Amino acid sequence: MGGKGLIGIIVLIAAAAVVASMIYTVDEREKALVFKFGEIIESNDQPGLHFKTPFINTVKKFDARIQTMDAAPERYLTVEKKNLVVDSFVKWRIRDVAKYFVTVSGLISSAQARLAQRVNDSLREEFGTRTVQEVISGDRATIMDVVREKTNEQAQEIGVEVVDVRLKRVDLDPEVSETVYQRMVAERSRVAKELRAKGAEQAEIIRANAERKREITVAEAVRDSEILRGNGDATATKIYADSFGADAEFFSLYRSLNAYKQTFNSQDDLIVLEPSSDFFQYFNSSRPGAGKSATSPEMQAPSTQ
Repeated sequence: MGGKGLIGIIVLIAAAAVVASMIYTVDEREKALVFKFGEIIESNDQPGLHFKTPFINTVKKFDARIQTMDAAPERYLTVEKKNLVVDSFVKWRIRDVAKYFVTVSGLISSAQARLAQRVNDSLREEFGTRTVQEVISGDRATIMDVVREKTNEQAQEIGVEVVDVRLKRVDLDPEVSETVYQRMVAERSRVAKELRAKGAEQAEIIRANAERKREITVAEAVRDSEILRGNGDATATKIYADSFGADAEFFSLYRSLNAYKQTFNSQDDLIVLEPSSDFFQYFNSSRPGAGKSATSPEMQAPSTQ
């Protein structure tokens, strides 16, 4: 190869180097700054092919994707002066690349440190105006929205945009958790005792009603039985009276025979009477008083079994 050919190749290479130094590309996931001797002269966030002055301008690129800042758990005081352990994270991205470079030198760590301070301040302010119950149950979404808006306003000072703020976990301080747990146990015990007392009260009411109904039922049954017994006695008395009126002598004999039967219903029964007593009036005669003059040895016996 001759000298002219070698020179031609060197010229081509130099021309290619010059052209390459004049061209730079920006990816859709990037933002670029163009510098002239260290001074920012242009910011470019449009993806594609761009031109610059070779050897004079320099280009620095920054990641424009959404970044995640996962903060360490922090303690915040509520309006009740109780500590809550809060674990949160922030989603952010570069909005103004020139301001981002000037304020935090384009360092992600510096930007996240500034954001973490602002998020902590906003969370501390929001938690300080709410109770534990409001933070845990009702106002969690509201807190995240408010903190995101406040932090985003302050983050514009460093050229970034806060996309989202999320509370991953909100827990009570271990000491407070134990106190709350004991309070819950006491409250449940109180409710249980109250329910037992109400149950015992209802049981006493049911038992008293049942006892009252039993007494009423028994009293009505006794009343009805007395009425039936009285009616039966009246009927029996009437029958006896009718029978006595129809044949007084037979009725007297019937009563005497029943008396004998009830008195001597066992071999061990023993009665000592005068033979001439009215109790033995039907022993020797079917008519009362007819056998009182008899002189038989049996009628003169001093005792009878």
